Amino acid sequence: MKLNELTAHEIGELIKKGEVSSEEVTKSVFKRIEKVEKTINSFVTLIKDEALKQARLVDEKIRKKEKISPLAGVPIAIKDNMCIDGVLTTCSSKILENFKSPYDATVIKRLKENDLVFIGKTNMDEFAMGSSTENSAFKITHNPWNLETIPGGSSGGSAAAIASDEAILALGSDTGGSIRQPASLCGVVGLKPTYGRVSRYGLVAFASSLDQIGPLTKDIRDCALLMNLISGYDERDSTSCDYPVPDYTKSLINDIKEVRIGVPKEYFVKGMDEEVEKSVKDAIRLLEKLGAKIEEISLPHTEYAVAVYYLLATAEASSNLARYEGVKYGRRSQVAGHRSLIEMYEETRGEGFGDEVKRRIMLGTYALSAGYYDAYYLKAQKVRTLVKEDIDKAFEKCDCLITPTSPTPSFKIGEKIDDPLKMYLSDIFTISTNLAGIPGISIPCGFTKADLPIGLQILTKPFAEETILRVAHTYEQHTDWHKRKPRI
Repeated sequence: MKLNELTAHEIGELIKKGEVSSEEVTKSVFKRIEKVEKTINSFVTLIKDEALKQARLVDEKIRKKEKISPLAGVPIAIKDNMCIDGVLTTCSSKILENFKSPYDATVIKRLKENDLVFIGKTNMDEFAMGSSTENSAFKITHNPWNLETIPGGSSGGSAAAIASDEAILALGSDTGGSIRQPASLCGVVGLKPTYGRVSRYGLVAFASSLDQIGPLTKDIRDCALLMNLISGYDERDSTSCDYPVPDYTKSLINDIKEVRIGVPKEYFVKGMDEEVEKSVKDAIRLLEKLGAKIEEISLPHTEYAVAVYYLLATAEASSNLARYEGVKYGRRSQVAGHRSLIEMYEETRGEGFGDEVKRRIMLGTYALSAGYYDAYYLKAQKVRTLVKEDIDKAFEKCDCLITPTSPTPSFKIGEKIDDPLKMYLSDIFTISTNLAGIPGISIPCGFTKADLPIGLQILTKPFAEETILRVAHTYEQHTDWHKRKPRI
């Protein structure tokens, strides 16, 4: 097997033992990128020279017998809404196409301290607003399993990079399912941690009460190892929680006897793909066979989650994106003869933002406007509380919940891009997790007859990522879905 096809924990062991060098692994990854990137379009920025330099520094540490982390020397791809000092951070938007970050995000700082190798920034829906990675201002990312289909979004570039072995590890961000949904559609592992578990400092904001950074990986052990490095309190993030961080690898035990699993009936709805439903129900039966106790439950306010999300997220986006006006940084309109500052703002934002970002800014501004605030934004906040109360009540009698990640497998590029409502419904099973601030993971649980991946979603109460990883790891030990590779 080629080095770029190995998991991070396999590579970490080989590097630590001196059986391969970080430089060899990094070159293997870039060789793969050179071969398939023109077909996949996972990346918006590659930093090959810097990556090889980082890799050589790790190899030098090993030669000197210095202590290194389990993931030292492992190549990682970063979604392009996280700041890396001196590297372009575009959010796949024209308005930031020339912006080089002057500092590191906290997650980047922590990964640098543990000697991971940064290979580049991955493509995404502009400002993380989308479910297909078709809203990037620069390119459309293709699903490695079928190049005519979407990889999911908004972290589609990160998910596609892992699925196509263009990266060993990746980071994404999840506001309404943007790690889990592309993980499902690309057949990889994607974890959204508890809100506040991973610092958001240096993550370009979309919706600040919903955004969370998390890993996309080839298997559960890689996910646990990466969570060990990026989790923890950060005083520079006012929403960061000062809560003990366990060693997540200790939760990887092949045993779920007596684990109580709730299956929400609202997540098996009329109209969902039959192959998705079958694969997820097969997975539930396997977990029951392995000793879990399965119980059907109800989350009655689930039907309102999409509407609530698209009021709250757009309202926060309207506020967060007001800073892009062409004055302090980023693109400024070059149209000659602006008659006023306001006209310059309008031209800059009109040229710099894509259609979906403009749509969400307008929706959010309307929801926050005088006369409509109580009717829309305030009411949505109240219903958000009801959604969270449903989930809290479920965890009084369940250790975790299991649902499909996405109601359908990957769909054709262009199929839903002109119908925002259909596209928004792609996140129907992932949004409640963000509204409630709880952790959720998507893991591979099957394939359609057309050989498209299907994802299983596992949810649990805040700061109980160990439960998610235990259940996911046990399931993974008894299946081989995660070992399949696409033919590109």
